[in-house]
Amino acid sequence: MKGGFSFQLLKETEGNGRLGSISTPHGSFSTPVFMPVGSQGSVKALAPADLKEIGTEILLCNAYHLYLRPGTEVVREAGGLGRFMGWDGPILTDSGGFQILSLCTLREVEPDGVRFRSHLDGSLHFLTPEKVIRIQEELGADIMMVLDDPAPYPISYKEAKVAAELTTNWAKRAKEAKSEDGAALFGIVQGGVYSELRRQSAHELTEIGFDGYAIGGLSVGEQKESTFEMVELTVSMLPKDSPRYLMGMGTPEDILKGVRMGVDMFDCVLPTRFARTGVLFTSFGKLNIKNARYIKDKGPLDPQCGCYTCRHFSRAYLRHLFLSRELLAYRLNAIHNLFYYQSLMKDIRRALSEDRMDQFSHEFFSQRVGGDEDSQQEGGEILC
Repeated sequence: MKGGFSFQLLKETEGNGRLGSISTPHGSFSTPVFMPVGSQGSVKALAPADLKEIGTEILLCNAYHLYLRPGTEVVREAGGLGRFMGWDGPILTDSGGFQILSLCTLREVEPDGVRFRSHLDGSLHFLTPEKVIRIQEELGADIMMVLDDPAPYPISYKEAKVAAELTTNWAKRAKEAKSEDGAALFGIVQGGVYSELRRQSAHELTEIGFDGYAIGGLSVGEQKESTFEMVELTVSMLPKDSPRYLMGMGTPEDILKGVRMGVDMFDCVLPTRFARTGVLFTSFGKLNIKNARYIKDKGPLDPQCGCYTCRHFSRAYLRHLFLSRELLAYRLNAIHNLFYYQSLMKDIRRALSEDRMDQFSHEFFSQRVGGDEDSQQEGGEILC
């Protein structure tokens, strides 16, 4: 292992975002950053070498999934999650609060923790804030998340208040349970779409003091206007000298808006999930490779893209692979989509460093007018 966790704020521009650098026991990365999701220790369809080639600096894995299968003992005895999955860079592990909410048929929240039945085999489990910390430490995470009680949508003010207060109490216990091993621990701001609760949650968590702060409980069905109202409010309440992480929101448009509000870290399953449905991100918008117009198209997915997929294969071939259900389709599509995301983050960081975010934002959104009409639909809410 290398050194411990640290965050360095390199530049801050009012209304345009900020540049930073984060050091962890397994390496450093620049912010703003996008973290591909490898919930079960794997980013779907891709090998670690693919992720390195497209510019990935940090991965997100999920403690809930890895706790259930293969089990933390297996991972610990293999030398930790990075060695187990063949990834030598930083890893952030989500605590699993959202997965317990969304996947489990039985979920009972108690003052001491949450009781649930596994979505795999129906076995009964009880997770406490302390146990979630132990799980993530056994996995060998560089950045750990506290166990939280994410509020679903819609939810009443009273219910959101109870969930936010419980999240704060669990956060205190999680911090007390954490060992001094160099890994970071992030608190998670909750409160639904209620401004007063968001302020209270952010204040209480910063009083406890964490290495970083996440904005949770959003993009679960509420209107986008409410989402970004809560993001902007929460960011204004968080310390400037700590990283800010917007959980589970990941359209390119959302990322750009979040960056300009001062968010440093993003994750979402969207680029790999869309890849598996044939929807691909390009400089001019989304492209649906299933469309019949591409049956004889000899051009690359995106003439402006330098990924392996665009350098070597035509739209016609990619359409053929996808409609034939060839496994290669999922790999090539995922390479392209994640390369697009990592390139977007590099472009954003460059624009921030050169003080031209207004110009970059204008060009970004203007290029999206008139994209592939058949792929403009989002297909409903994406729960990242």
